Amino acid sequence: MTGPDASIAGDTASGPCGAALAIEGVSHCYGARKALDDVSFTVAPASFTALLGLNGAGKSTLFSLVTRLFGVRAGRIGIFGHDIGRDPGEALRRMGVVFQPRTLDLDLSVTQNLQYHAALHGIDRRAARQRAGDELARIGLADRAGSKVRDLSGGQMRRLEIARALLHRPRLLLLDEATVGLDVKARADILGHVRRLVAEQGIAVLWATHLFDEIASGDNLVVLHLGRVRAQGEVGRIVAETDGHDLHSAFTQLTGTGAETGSAA
Repeated sequence: MTGPDASIAGDTASGPCGAALAIEGVSHCYGARKALDDVSFTVAPASFTALLGLNGAGKSTLFSLVTRLFGVRAGRIGIFGHDIGRDPGEALRRMGVVFQPRTLDLDLSVTQNLQYHAALHGIDRRAARQRAGDELARIGLADRAGSKVRDLSGGQMRRLEIARALLHRPRLLLLDEATVGLDVKARADILGHVRRLVAEQGIAVLWATHLFDEIASGDNLVVLHLGRVRAQGEVGRIVAETDGHDLHSAFTQLTGTGAETGSAA
């Protein structure tokens, strides 16, 4: 097998604990302010991991480091055993990303946005058309393929961004506050779709959020607060270890905050 998927289709993890994503001792500063302080955690293959933190916790900074928008100056980041600093091409090929700010071209059609992304990944036009059609059907946007992106709803735009992130068939998907600004139904639809990707396609997901109701009791969880990891593990275990009665109370004890933003408005 050759082409963009040659090494991805049969990919096996060789990082710590067979991790899809391994964050090891990562720190980052903006001048004198330390945004991340010795952050370490892993995301297992074919799993859903929630990264929970209030605004300012460091979630977006961490995503910028994982995606190489910022250079890693302290620590190490590995994706399926490929170091993001030493082997960025192989690492990034295995990852898809949905950032919090919208990154679609509003004046292009739905299909044109996907085809442009496919071209950046070296996917030929025929394969790009097939993959675009498949992803749009999977996410429920096949009937909007020719529509201008500016004519889509906020939820539809988010679904399109997820479809775009999956075009090159990554084994790891990162989503940074993917449901911000959406209504309850759109939030549920997107979260449900992402969870199905884990269950049906074996994709590893890191879901960054500040909303407690997007996290299930059996999820893997990393609690990030003021740039430091305060807890990691299964939600139920974290709640039990803090003697909390739910995730909200456990988070409050771990961070010393009132956790005032636990659900969507």
